[in-house]
Amino acid sequence: MNTHTDTLPTSAARPANGLLAQIEYLLSILNRTILGLSMLALLAAAGILSTSVFLRYYLHAPTDWQDEAAVFLLVGASFLCGAFVQQQRGHVSIESLAGLMPPWANRLRQLFCDVASFLFCLFFAWKSWTLCHEAWIDGQTTSSTWAPPLWIPYSVMAFGMSLLTLQLLVQSLRQVVICRQGRPQEGAST
Repeated sequence: MNTHTDTLPTSAARPANGLLAQIEYLLSILNRTILGLSMLALLAAAGILSTSVFLRYYLHAPTDWQDEAAVFLLVGASFLCGAFVQQQRGHVSIESLAGLMPPWANRLRQLFCDVASFLFCLFFAWKSWTLCHEAWIDGQTTSSTWAPPLWIPYSVMAFGMSLLTLQLLVQSLRQVVICRQGRPQEGAST
């Protein structure tokens, strides 16, 4: 089980590059902060949905905003935590290859996966910001009677994808430094 100190990069796992190590450390603090806020968002979504059920079932009161508010909170928590999950290398991966490959080939495989993921997330983040901009300019809202502006969930989605892209860039650069130094990486797998 990870403790708070396990989620921060250790000095043994950090590359020799001081600037990259600082960026990685600051990003891990930001990811940890967002993780805490996302936990609160999940609790708020659960509270909102529970209240909605109570109001509709027992008081027969109509609810028109609770479902969308809960969805906005869940989307935000999901997208904003992507960088934290990537920092932990917790996304879906193929572990069987890591044990079969020599360390140098495994480092190259991990670098390739990080760069490919970075390129995909960079495109996704760009499209998310484009979607957010269009929603802002056009004044787009949801189709419900509450009609909250769509730039709110789109901006959270875009920020989360941008943060994941930054995390992947830092990890890709870290892999390049490790590959150039030729030293094995401790405990990382993709």
